[in-house]
Amino acid sequence: MIDASVRHNLRDIATKLTNLRGSLDFDVKQEMIANFEEKMSAPDFWDDNERAQGIIAELNGIKGITDQYSALHQEYEDAQMMFELAEEEDDEDLASELGETVKQLLSKVENFELQLLLSETYDKYNAILELHPGAGGTESQDWGQMLLRMYTRWAEKRGFKVEVLDYLPGDEAGIKSVTLLIKGFNAYGYLKAEKGVHRLVRISPFDSSGRRHTSFVSCDVVPEITNDVDINIRTEDLKVDTYRASGAGGQHINTTDSAVRITHIPSGIVVTCQTERSQIKNRERAMTHLRSKLYERQIEEQQKQLAEIRGEQMDIAWGSQIRSYVFHPYSMVKDHRTQVETGNVGAVMDGDLDAFIEAYLRTLIKPTSET
Repeated sequence: MIDASVRHNLRDIATKLTNLRGSLDFDVKQEMIANFEEKMSAPDFWDDNERAQGIIAELNGIKGITDQYSALHQEYEDAQMMFELAEEEDDEDLASELGETVKQLLSKVENFELQLLLSETYDKYNAILELHPGAGGTESQDWGQMLLRMYTRWAEKRGFKVEVLDYLPGDEAGIKSVTLLIKGFNAYGYLKAEKGVHRLVRISPFDSSGRRHTSFVSCDVVPEITNDVDINIRTEDLKVDTYRASGAGGQHINTTDSAVRITHIPSGIVVTCQTERSQIKNRERAMTHLRSKLYERQIEEQQKQLAEIRGEQMDIAWGSQIRSYVFHPYSMVKDHRTQVETGNVGAVMDGDLDAFIEAYLRTLIKPTSET
């Protein structure tokens, strides 16, 4: 006999898929795919390489969504046929298998719903992620290095490309700061969940007395804003310095002053880039980074104004960590915004962040009853 929960889940899946098709504008997206593919077949398509890469990235993003929806719909139809067969033949083994199949499919559909939450204007953009250790010397700098590895692992698991824009090594170990460009569809949409202070509690390997230490590293994430966004930056507002690149070592390190530091005087924002051998290319990348930070500041100012109107209290103090990573006296990682936690610290440090990111993104869902 088929469990009542299976019937309920199948109805739930059918409703979700119907709603998703409408919210996706599925037919419109199919037309967009055909339009992009027509552009790609033009003989001059690769004349502008940057534009071509942008079109390909957008096409892959749209196709990824429509293909995933089509696959889920097909799985639903297969499950529906399986349901009818199990009911007709009163097959207990088939009914048991159906229950697990429907449960897994519902989870897939819910995850797909989450993916579609990444629909804000710049969610689909690449992300610029910065890590800055707090007070605490080598211990905090080592924690920064651990977070650098964690985010690199997370990005690689998702098939994103990671580029180091700026790297300042620690005095004895770890990092003083690092700036990453994480390239991939929806990179910023996911990583915006990581913005804030990350707290580590452990027995420090740098403390000969074996005492427990608490360290903090701030993580800042902004979308990579390209030239198609109108951000007014006046030349006279910039202070540009060049210096010799530094890093983890090796023959790639420059022997000329190719690294670039740009200070935006009105805002006090400082950006650096040393990843390219060419000073000109480093300056271009630094300007992109500056443009992104200025755009983010505009958005934050708008949000502050809205918060004042709504009477909201926003605590942005250094000590207001978003997540704690406890290695001692017990093992736990806990997100203080969503209360999601796990005891598998090793997996988290290997880049298993999706549970935290997804839970945070779900908190951003706006009730449909809002006016």
